[in-house]
Amino acid sequence: MFDDDVCYRALSARDPRFDGHFYVAVSTTGVYCRPVCPARLPRRANCLFFTSAAAAEARGYRPCLRCRPELAPGLASVDARRRLARAAAARLDAGLADQDLAGLADALGVSDRHLRRVFRLEYGVTPVAYAQTQRLLLAKRLLTDTRLPVTEVALAAGFGSLRRFNALFRQRYRLKPSSLRRPGGAGDADSFTLRLAYRPPYDWPALRDFLGQRAIAGVESVEDGVYRRTVALRRRDHGYRGWLAVAPVKGRDQLAVTLSASLAGAVPEVLARLRPLFDLDCQPTEVAAALGPLIEAHPGLRVPGAFDGFEAAVRAVLGQQITVRAAQTLAGRVAAALGEPLETPFAALTHTFPDAATVAATDADTLGGLGILRSRVGAIRALASACDRGELTLAPGAPVEDTLAALKALPGIGDWTAHYLALRALSWPDAFPAADYGVLKALGERSPARARRHAEAWRPWRAYAVMALWRNLAMQDTAAQSAQGTGSGGR
Repeated sequence: MFDDDVCYRALSARDPRFDGHFYVAVSTTGVYCRPVCPARLPRRANCLFFTSAAAAEARGYRPCLRCRPELAPGLASVDARRRLARAAAARLDAGLADQDLAGLADALGVSDRHLRRVFRLEYGVTPVAYAQTQRLLLAKRLLTDTRLPVTEVALAAGFGSLRRFNALFRQRYRLKPSSLRRPGGAGDADSFTLRLAYRPPYDWPALRDFLGQRAIAGVESVEDGVYRRTVALRRRDHGYRGWLAVAPVKGRDQLAVTLSASLAGAVPEVLARLRPLFDLDCQPTEVAAALGPLIEAHPGLRVPGAFDGFEAAVRAVLGQQITVRAAQTLAGRVAAALGEPLETPFAALTHTFPDAATVAATDADTLGGLGILRSRVGAIRALASACDRGELTLAPGAPVEDTLAALKALPGIGDWTAHYLALRALSWPDAFPAADYGVLKALGERSPARARRHAEAWRPWRAYAVMALWRNLAMQDTAAQSAQGTGSGGR
């Protein structure tokens, strides 16, 4: 668990990823809060930290009325209600919910009456009202920033009919949808472009290089500073297939996201997946303050997430004890053999990556025929089966400790793979794969235990420390190769 200084750093950041992991009690007010409380940041000297609300109350502190500690994610029954409301909101934000409340409740395994009650307690509105607001805001964005026809905007935002969209838009915004159109919106008939903001600084070259070195042939590419990939989003009744491209916007703290027109109906889910992939919710000033000299040479360094957690997991297993390039080659073979062909305007993008169900149904001999070692084949099939059955969720927001335990219970998944996936697939900011060869080499250590002790000073941002260590090591290797080449006639 975090020590008090680490907890204060997390409190200062107001990062929701730490919500439920600890509570802060303020001696001057007699109140205890969650780390995401919007109240003014208390002085360090006035703070006490507890691992549970019960521990804070046992010391005589009362719960904050603003952040409501009883709603923090955790293990109690009230926490289960909180998780249910957040799960519903996440599905609504990503456009994954059914059109009716009963469908959403059924997907979450509860009654629609119970869902309405817990959702209103958490968000102050019904799920339907929340969804309407999210859809209207997305529609407003698409109307302003793209040239999609109004009918397509309505459908992309999740409205079942153009009439309903027009009526609700006029009622809420007192405007006609067409009044927001700007001449020459971004995109063309085959694609459209939106923008995602971030807090500066942002080390795009480092993130671009990391993704480029690990790009799966046929699925991903990094060319001319632009990250591109194929997309396959499978839903119960239909699916979406297409491509996307991401690049920084010159002079602005934004990334330009271009989507193929075929993904118009999946905009919310695509954007929801891109935010952790490019670590757009990072607060770089807080990270820099915690890591100090380690990150001074890399202002704005980010932790690359994953567009698809299962894809990242397969790639991680393939990368066990071999080079990045060798793992990249094997992942490309998996995509070519098991993925589905996709026509795109880019020669480097030819296939989508296979989903968990496809890999789970693939026999061991077929995977072995791709050059994958028998032990890796077993690990990949077990991983695919767990994901396909819903026993394992590899996405931001999944419980970190439970997911680590579930991963390490699978054959062929050790501590390194589990923590690497916590870093990438779960976007956990304190993930630390202590057994990683690069981490140990950069720290000058041989023992993972000593590496963990060394890294205690970097909590709760150890994932960013890992990226800095890898980046420093890469720069040293590049410098060494350059010097070697100069001394040997450019070999």
